[in-house]
Amino acid sequence: MKRDFLSLAAYERNELEKVINLASRLKARREEGTEKLRGKTLGMIFQKPSTRTRVSFEVAMNQLGGQAIYLGWNDLQLGRGETIADTAKALSRYVDAIVARVNRHEDIEELARNASVPVINGLSDRFHPCQALADLLTIEEKMGRLEAVKVAFVGDATNVCNSLMIGCAKMGADISVAGPKEYQPKRDVVDIAIKSAKDSGSQIIVTSDPFEAVKGADIIYTDTFVSMGLETEKEKRLSVFVPKYQVNKRLLESTGKKTYFMHCLPAHRGEEVTVEVIDGKNSIVWDQAENRMHAQKALLIDLLL
Repeated sequence: MKRDFLSLAAYERNELEKVINLASRLKARREEGTEKLRGKTLGMIFQKPSTRTRVSFEVAMNQLGGQAIYLGWNDLQLGRGETIADTAKALSRYVDAIVARVNRHEDIEELARNASVPVINGLSDRFHPCQALADLLTIEEKMGRLEAVKVAFVGDATNVCNSLMIGCAKMGADISVAGPKEYQPKRDVVDIAIKSAKDSGSQIIVTSDPFEAVKGADIIYTDTFVSMGLETEKEKRLSVFVPKYQVNKRLLESTGKKTYFMHCLPAHRGEEVTVEVIDGKNSIVWDQAENRMHAQKALLIDLLL
């Protein structure tokens, strides 16, 4: 029976551990994955621009012995009105898995319902589970564990924040989210995280005070204040978020300990983060970016073999 990867909410802790452990092993012994997916093809549907998601999936498939086909939304008949359901059924006859980056989460769900091959969420307006998988791998690498690590997310509760909350809750890491009330995580996402936290013993905190959120944090994480498609709100958003929710030296040092900085990228220096933080000695954003490829290699193997 095929398995999709649309949100971390559908995965149990032991299933995530399995993928993260495999990703760590594949990173350490890259030759191990060679030819694992020989003869397999990944179809990649992109409705939004991408650097890390597109390149990491293409390289991952190549290094595993398979191939990836990039399919821009307007390069397909989707751009001329063909239904998502019909596209899913047709592509399922050609490829072994589909990764899709879409505007609406409902669209990736419809794609998965109608595809007979695994569907991977490469980003939707609600979740970015591939990013969170790589983030968990990165945190474990740096901290030596996930259990009882404290992660603080500061800024706009984006799709990245949603997936990170759920991932931390499932793996036993504490997470606090700080942002203006109107930009905090939606109640249904918080409820999913709280439910998982009850099983793992982690703590979930949502606050409007960034200094409260980062107190004792091992990791401070942020994302752009102006996500793709929200450019018309830039002036309003920056007036709300800057400077209170900007990750700067003062906020980083207020944790009272050595704290790593993470960002899913692309970053806007001078807005959500200062140059001295993202390019400083505590920044692990490039390890994080590299780990997209290793985590996705493990995910592809898990779904296809």
